[in-house]
Amino acid sequence: MIHPTAIIDPSAEIDPSVVIGPYAIVKSDVCIGAGTTIGPYSIIEQYVTIGEDCQIFQYASVGGAPQDLKFHGEKTYLTIGRGTIIREFVTINRGTESGGGITEVGEENYLMAYTHIAHDCKTGKQVILANNSTLAGHIVLGDNVTVGGLVAIHQFVEIGDFAYIGGKSAVVKDIPPYVIAAGDRATLHGLNNVGLKRHKFSKSARKELKKAYRIFFRIGLTVKQASERVKAEVEQIPEVKNFMQFILDSNRGVTR
Repeated sequence: MIHPTAIIDPSAEIDPSVVIGPYAIVKSDVCIGAGTTIGPYSIIEQYVTIGEDCQIFQYASVGGAPQDLKFHGEKTYLTIGRGTIIREFVTINRGTESGGGITEVGEENYLMAYTHIAHDCKTGKQVILANNSTLAGHIVLGDNVTVGGLVAIHQFVEIGDFAYIGGKSAVVKDIPPYVIAAGDRATLHGLNNVGLKRHKFSKSARKELKKAYRIFFRIGLTVKQASERVKAEVEQIPEVKNFMQFILDSNRGVTR
């Protein structure tokens, strides 16, 4: 059902089951999947693809031009995965040509009011961004990342799977998977044990991750020294391998 006051470009591809509220605007070259709802006064800009069963609340701005001085109107894109919830006054920008041309929001994300996702960001599955959290350009968030309210994340930062960022933090370096980080500037505060338990990580997996965390971040070793000790002393389960490889691959340097 499309409200008669909504403004819809004829080129938009909209599943018949989509609900679009009063005074919403949907521009050209937009595709909206089945079961999605678009709230009143929200705007869906050009070159946006929205998956099935998404909820976009009132006054959201989805797919706006990137806030980048190098952008000069190129055709770039935004995709939003199935089941994502976008609350009031959220802003999400399309990609830039130099950054790959696309911003990607994963499946079942929950973006709370006033959050911002800038150009060329990529989020995994089941990511939660609390109110007023802000992602600068080119940021990558893994699966099941939770970002607290009023958090600012620097350009090009990567955050690993199942990490938790405490509220009012300023994140300037990469955050490994499975950990808690908080503060200005953010520092590590151990494993995200509550999150790992909620997601059914085994006791043995949490134990091995705790060993690897201690070796990397609590006894003053270099990354090379720590990786050698982890290989020698910690069971090489998939979670430990993921944890260690993230640190070894970091370009910005890892938060400690």
